[in-house]
Amino acid sequence: MRRRATATAALLALAALAIVAAASAKADRAAAPSAQAGNAAALVKCGKTRSIGLMAPFTGPAASIGTDQVAWAQYYQRTYNATHKTKIKFVNEDTQLGAANGTAESVKGAQALASNRSVLGVVGPAGSNEVKATTGALKGAGLAFVSGSATNTQITLDGARTGYFFRTVPPDSSQSVTVSAFIASKLNAKHVYIVDDQEAYSTGLADEVQTQLRAKNITVGRDGVSQQQSDFSAIINKIPRDVDVIYLPWQLPPKGQAFGQQMKSLGRGSVKLMGSDGLFDPAFAGLGSNVYDSFFPVNPADKRVKAFARLHGGQTEFFGAPSYVAAQVVSAAIDRACKNGTASRAEVRAQIRKTKISKKTSLLGLAVAFDRHGDMVKKPFGVYHSVNGVFVRVG
Repeated sequence: MRRRATATAALLALAALAIVAAASAKADRAAAPSAQAGNAAALVKCGKTRSIGLMAPFTGPAASIGTDQVAWAQYYQRTYNATHKTKIKFVNEDTQLGAANGTAESVKGAQALASNRSVLGVVGPAGSNEVKATTGALKGAGLAFVSGSATNTQITLDGARTGYFFRTVPPDSSQSVTVSAFIASKLNAKHVYIVDDQEAYSTGLADEVQTQLRAKNITVGRDGVSQQQSDFSAIINKIPRDVDVIYLPWQLPPKGQAFGQQMKSLGRGSVKLMGSDGLFDPAFAGLGSNVYDSFFPVNPADKRVKAFARLHGGQTEFFGAPSYVAAQVVSAAIDRACKNGTASRAEVRAQIRKTKISKKTSLLGLAVAFDRHGDMVKKPFGVYHSVNGVFVRVG
C-alpha cells in the first residue's frame, strides 16, 4: 500500500513537472514574437547623433568591393554631417564575404547590431547569401536593412523578409535579361560556358542566364567552383574549344582576375569573358579588351561622383555608389521618423517604404522608390566593355 502511494505521488509529481514545462515552453514561444515586437516598437531618443549599422566585407576575399562600398557610404556620411545640424554615425560590422567563415561572421555582426538599441537601421549586407543568413537576426530585432549590391531575384520575392529588406540595385531578373540579350545579339555567341561560384547570388543569376540563352537556341555548358578555389586549370581545360563566351557571375574580383590570367596561360586568352556586377572592378577590367561586364545604373556626370573622385585620387569606384544611396535612404527615413524627437525601428521601416528620391537628385540617374517587395520600381542594368583597362558602357 505504501509502495502504491509512493508510486502515485511520484507520478503526480512528474505530471506536475510536465505541466510546468509545457507552460514554460508555451510562454517562451509566446515571448519570442513579443520580444521581436518590443525591439521593433521600442522608442529611442534621437538626439543629435543617429546610429546606422554598416555591414560590408571590410576584410577578406571581397575586400576590394567592400572598400568601395564603405568609402561611398562614408562619403554620404561626410556630406550629410557637413550640411545637417544632426549627425549620423556608422556602427561597423565586417562580414568577410567569400571567406571560409564569412557566413558566421555576417550572422555575428547582425546579432551585434540587433542587440544595439541605438541602431535604427542597417546599410548592407553586400552579398545575397549574407542577406539570407542575417535575415533571422535583423528581422527578429525589427531592423530594416538596405543593400547596395545584393541582386539575387528571390530574396525579395520569397516573402521571408518583406517589409524589412530593401535594395538600391536592380535584381538579377533584370540583369539576366540584359546579359543574355547582349551575349546573343552583340557578341553573336553560338556556344556559351557558364561557371558559377556556388553561392546564392551566383547560382541564381547563372540559372536565369542559362535558361534565357537556351531559349535563344544558344548552346550552353555549365560548371561551378568554390569561392575558396584559386586553381581553375581543371575547369578551363574542360571548356570546349568552340566556346565563344565564358560567363562568370562571381562576387570576388581577384578570383575573376585569376581565372582570366589562367585562361591566357593555358592558351585560351582569345575567348571573351563576361562578368556580372560583382566583377565590376579594375582587377577584372585589367585583363584586356576581351572582357565585358554588367553593372548597376550610375550617373557618372553627377557632381557627387566627381567630388568623390577628387577625394580618392581620381578613382570613381562606381561599385560602391548604390551603397551611398542605401545610406541616403536609411538616414532620410530616420530623420522623418525622428521628427517628434523619438523613433522606433518599426517607424524607420515604414519611412523606408515611403522613400522617394527624384531622378534629378539621384546618384543613380533614375528615381528611387520601392515596390511592395522592397525592389526599386525602376530596374535597368548596363553592359560595359574593358577599354585600356577601364570599363566603358556599351549597352
